[in-house]
Amino acid sequence: MRTLRFLLQKELRQMRRDPAIWRILFLMPVIQLLILPLAADYEIKNIDLAVTDHDHSEYSRQLVHKIIASGYFRLTASGPAFADALHSVERDKADLVLEIPAHFDRDVIKDGSATLLIAVNAINGVKAGLGAAYLQTIIQDFNGELRQRWISPAAMNPVPMIDVQSSDWFNPHMNYRFFMVPGILVMLLTMIGSSFASNNIVREIELGTIEQINVSPIRKTHFILGKLIPFWLLSMVILTLGLTIARVVYGIVPLGHYYTIYLFAGVYLLSVLGLGLLMSTYAQTQQQSMLVSFFITMIFNLMSGLYTPVESMPDWGQWISRFTPVSYFIQVIRMVVLKGSGVKDILPHLAAVLGFAVFFNTWAIINYKKRGA
Repeated sequence: MRTLRFLLQKELRQMRRDPAIWRILFLMPVIQLLILPLAADYEIKNIDLAVTDHDHSEYSRQLVHKIIASGYFRLTASGPAFADALHSVERDKADLVLEIPAHFDRDVIKDGSATLLIAVNAINGVKAGLGAAYLQTIIQDFNGELRQRWISPAAMNPVPMIDVQSSDWFNPHMNYRFFMVPGILVMLLTMIGSSFASNNIVREIELGTIEQINVSPIRKTHFILGKLIPFWLLSMVILTLGLTIARVVYGIVPLGHYYTIYLFAGVYLLSVLGLGLLMSTYAQTQQQSMLVSFFITMIFNLMSGLYTPVESMPDWGQWISRFTPVSYFIQVIRMVVLKGSGVKDILPHLAAVLGFAVFFNTWAIINYKKRGA
């Protein structure tokens, strides 16, 4: 244990002598937690709309007014020719085109139906899909209002209708920040933990101190633990800083207990740091370890379900997600923050991440032993 204590003192002194590490460790997560949630916004507004109204009737004006009043669309072009509206799409002045046919008012009143044309600029698939869905929903609401207006309860028998009322559990106001900020915090912990741990042993090789360590009576297990524990402690401090920012800036207070998050984070960081140390035992330079770490953590973050649901991925993508520790932590922190889940609810996730920690750290110890022999 004395050997391990001396190794820990050595690592902490090296960190204290390098001010760049402290700036990266604490300043970078703060800036990213303040900026990334603003960019990772699933709610799309200010969709540019071009309208071609061939009818110029009262109903067509009411429909356009309802669309603009929704707050999701802004009218950027309005004219009698569909070609002009399409040209505004080609010049990136509009995202959608709504064409209202001639005799729209008459067809709605006389025949009870009318056809509208929605042309969507699908270069940005997400914006196009959501914009078209918003527009169709507004048109359906307008259609329902017209039906209510025409039905006279005194003159007609009641028409059976199904009224659908939705209730959003766990995030009733559908605040995307409550959903994204915890996941972004996990992503930052993963990137920082794996990248710094992956550079640790390689730095000893480049400085030439690895030879002195190899000829000393230090056990390989103590050496790996001496590299892992300082960054584990620093990562827990960063987690505390991130949770504080989430609470103060975004008003995110977990419904569950904080100790559930810290318990899972402690085991999760063992797996991530173990993976970083494993990559460090294979790399020859810090540049190699950083590139490999960036490649692996990028795959982990993209396949973790942070930005897109895992269930929407193909089968092979869902299998990859099961072997990424990040996906388990994102699920757990969202469960604790939004659902108030406890330790009993996260036991399967905890067991999976513990398995990753044992696997990666054991592999790192064995592989370093081969090189140090």
